Amino acid sequence: MQRTLILNCNNKIGENVMVCGWVSVRRDHGKIVFLDVYDRSAIVQVVVTGELAGDLHPQDVVCITGNVAKRPENLVNLNLETGSVELQASKIEILSKAEELPFDMGGKELDLQLPTLLDFRSLTLRHPKVKAIFKVQEVTIDAFREAMKKKDFTEFQAPVIIPQTAEGGADVFEVKYFNHKAFLSQSPQFYKQIMVGVFERVFTVNKTLRAEPSVTTRHLTEVTTLDAEFGFIENWLDVMEMADYVIKYIFERVGRECGETLKMFGVTIPTVPEKIPMIKLRDAQEVIFKRTGRDNRKEPDLEPEDEREICRWSKEEKGSELIFVTHYPVKKRPFYTFEDPEDPGYTLSFDLIGRGTEWLTGGQRINNLETLERNAKEWGVDLKKSELYLQAFKYGMPPEGGFSFGSERIVMHVLGLTNVREASLFPRDMERVDVRLSTLK
Repeated sequence: MQRTLILNCNNKIGENVMVCGWVSVRRDHGKIVFLDVYDRSAIVQVVVTGELAGDLHPQDVVCITGNVAKRPENLVNLNLETGSVELQASKIEILSKAEELPFDMGGKELDLQLPTLLDFRSLTLRHPKVKAIFKVQEVTIDAFREAMKKKDFTEFQAPVIIPQTAEGGADVFEVKYFNHKAFLSQSPQFYKQIMVGVFERVFTVNKTLRAEPSVTTRHLTEVTTLDAEFGFIENWLDVMEMADYVIKYIFERVGRECGETLKMFGVTIPTVPEKIPMIKLRDAQEVIFKRTGRDNRKEPDLEPEDEREICRWSKEEKGSELIFVTHYPVKKRPFYTFEDPEDPGYTLSFDLIGRGTEWLTGGQRINNLETLERNAKEWGVDLKKSELYLQAFKYGMPPEGGFSFGSERIVMHVLGLTNVREASLFPRDMERVDVRLSTLK
């Protein structure tokens, strides 16, 4: 008999079918056993009588043949897509036996500490609530791609092994590349700008790696970034407007396609007005000082608590859970960032702060070769190692800019997760590469 996807059982009432999947829950009621069985499409209740159930237990992989029956009205489960039917089993084939589980996987919540959640990642990813996180991530990334293509952007794939870092600094992974020294990319920035000279509007979904010695709830060593870059901008506000469009596009699709997941997590899509508000860094720091008495007005960036406070202010005063913070100091931004000619010492750059954390960094870039070379020298970046990058500007580059989202942070804050590692399938940080590194000593 040909396999039937579980969701299609709704259309097979009165018919014999064969479904294949995993046992989620087993409930024994005397001579009758109820199984919850799931596959990629849905979950269904299976009714088993007699000795047919044997020693089946959660995570066993089975093929079950039986008759699809309509449930009595008083037993319909409105929480299941197949809640109006059940499968009355006549044959069960065990394809693979699972070992005894280290914890209960049958509840609505997976009540585990984060280390245990990650130590058993191959198993915990199967839990419906954990699995749902990564459907939201899929929609987020797919929506980014779709939004970019609607604006005539071309996708490209940036390399991971690079001759030097785009941002300078020491927070990079050095690798032995045959008989040479190379690095793992902390940003596709150079390649985005090169590709502007090819396609004019480009984007990439990239793995980026940062050797930041940071163990926090918001940092990962390896992240999936959503990067875009485009030319012939009139000014830096064009870049901000594009970022505004993209995040709203993502929100719309997540809200439309992941409504059940949002309900499962008890959250809503962030509230944003027609236009996301913006505020200069200096003004944001002044607001924070007046509201809290905490004086960070001379700092070149917002501290984590400052980001949370400016988000609270934005929600209260602007009706927006997201806010653009602009005009970071020149020395705080990479060498290729455009300085505001009307506000010397500050850049035409911005961060998008949402629900207390930075989601995006973007701005206008320098497209003049001489200025780039001068800045690179001041920042200690040796552009001789990035000749391809220089070529793009030697042979003509229009005014351009771009931005980069952190996909894990978007998912984390849309779903209200407490740690960004929960929004990464297989998180990498200082203490973990699949397994806890301390266990390998």
